[in-house]
Formats: sequence, C-alpha cells, structure tokens
Amino acid sequence: MTMALEIFRALADATRLRILALLRRMELSVGELAQVLGQSQPRVSRHVKILCDAGLAERRKEGSWVFVALGAPDVVEPVAGALDAWAKTEPDHWAVADAARLAAVRADRAASAAAWFEGHADEWDAIRSLHVADSEVETAMAAVLGDAPIGTLIDIGTGTGRMLELFGGRASVALGIDRSSEMLRLARAKLHDMTHAELRQADLYALPMADAAADVAILHHVLHFAQQPGAAVSEAARVLAPRGRLLIADFASHDREELRVRDAHTRLGFADEQMAAWFEAAGLQTARVETLEGGELTVKLWLGRKIGASLREVKAA
Repeated sequence: MTMALEIFRALADATRLRILALLRRMELSVGELAQVLGQSQPRVSRHVKILCDAGLAERRKEGSWVFVALGAPDVVEPVAGALDAWAKTEPDHWAVADAARLAAVRADRAASAAAWFEGHADEWDAIRSLHVADSEVETAMAAVLGDAPIGTLIDIGTGTGRMLELFGGRASVALGIDRSSEMLRLARAKLHDMTHAELRQADLYALPMADAAADVAILHHVLHFAQQPGAAVSEAARVLAPRGRLLIADFASHDREELRVRDAHTRLGFADEQMAAWFEAAGLQTARVETLEGGELTVKLWLGRKIGASLREVKAA
C-alpha cells in the first residue's frame, strides 16, 4: 500500500507524467529533459527526484551530467500499462509537442557525435590501417557467438556502442559500460532506438552487475588499454552465469612500441598462453581461438566459457 501511495503521489503532476512518457522512449539527461519540457533544470531536477523516490525513475551521474532512466520494470510496467489504456480514451495533447522536441534532442546528439568523429578521424584511421577490416572482425565475432539468442549481454568498454548495435538485438537485456562520459554520449546518439539497451559510466574492474547475472560479456579492443588485464578478465567472469561466455577481441602480441605513446596502449597485444592462464584463473575454459591476419597487427578472438552447470542443466538433473 505504501508503494502505491508513493507512486500515485509522484504521478499527480502533469510534468512528471510527461517526464515518465519521455523516459519510456529513451534515457535523457536532466538538461535534455529541461530542453524538451521548456522548464528550468532546477525545476526538472525536483520533479525527477520525486519520480526516483517513488521508484519510477533512477539517476546516474556521468561527469558533470546527470542521466535519468526508467526505474525497475516491476514498478514501471504496471503504471505504463494503465497510462497506455487511459491514453486510448483521452489523447495527451502534450505528447505530440514533446515528441517533436525529443526529435530535436536526438538530432543534437547525432550532430555532436558526427563532429567528434570528424575531429578524431585521423586517429581512428591510423589504427584501422594496421589490421584487418573492422567488418571482418565483426563477422568473425558473430560466427563465434553463433545465431542463438544471447540473453543478458554486457559490453565492457562499450565506447561508441558498436557491439551493442551489432549484438544487442539478439539480447533480452543489453548493458554497455564505459569510463568515458564522452563515449557514452556518442553511444547514446547511436543507440537511441534500442529501448532495452542501458548505458552506464563504470570501471571495467568494478562492473555494475551482480554475480552470475550475464550470459555473454564482450571486451572488444579494450584489454590492451588495461593496466591489469587479468583482473579485468576476472571481473568479467564474475558477472557471468555458469556456462556464460566471455568474448575478447584484441591484438596478438606485437612490437609496435609507438602505440604506447601515440595511442596509450598499455599492452602490446597478448599471447594465447597468457590469455589461457587468465581464463583458467578466472574460472573460464578456453572454448575457441580465432586468428585474423591481414595487416601489420594480427587480431585475435578468444572465447571463454564459465565453468559450471547452468540452472537449466541443474533442473534437468
């Protein structure tokens, strides 16, 4: 009863109903909500706090920005169902105007992303010229993961969200994490239509996910930036359910020392034996290794599987 009272009190305001409708479309910063609603950020922040206190929304700080997303599904979904039913008999005149302003926010995100890529194109092209085409790497990753549904996916060091874009459609839940708030803003511009995808600012050594909560984890060209690659593999293994899979795409060992200085590579690739040792220490079995040659740098795919019986196998026994 207490939760119901808090929810209905939170929704007893037209602005908060509009905010909830907007969050059902996409995660937004407080500033973006203010832009769509035509209200000041302090006022919007007060409304957001009330929604968060009722469990209908949640806030996450990324650098100087605060992003707002829907709360837990068991709280939001019954409310959303009721609102949808009532909307059939009483159309919301704010919905059309808010949708138009939301489109402007999406356009701003896309423009910012395009400007960032244009400014960094030379850096990206320099790295890409050293190894096999990205399309070949992605095709090989898709082949390694297979065609079956993925379940819960976590992309560690998601960057611009490419792995979520590529595999998120096969996942029931898709979470991308990155330390860079700038990268997360770029990913949001790309993934605004993927409503089941969530982006969070977090460290690869402290993933915002419970033990055994993920079915697939991906580290795509991330590990060579890590100061402690073994610890990163271990943390990825922690969040995997038994029989869950960790897919790592990175460089084989090489001697391009200039990449340390020019591109901040902490590790100059990895040997199969080194990766196998980290897998074993983390409770993973090496399930598959692929080698993609075609440039000065060789790209490797390492697939590890969490040791242990899945819940389905336990029930069957």
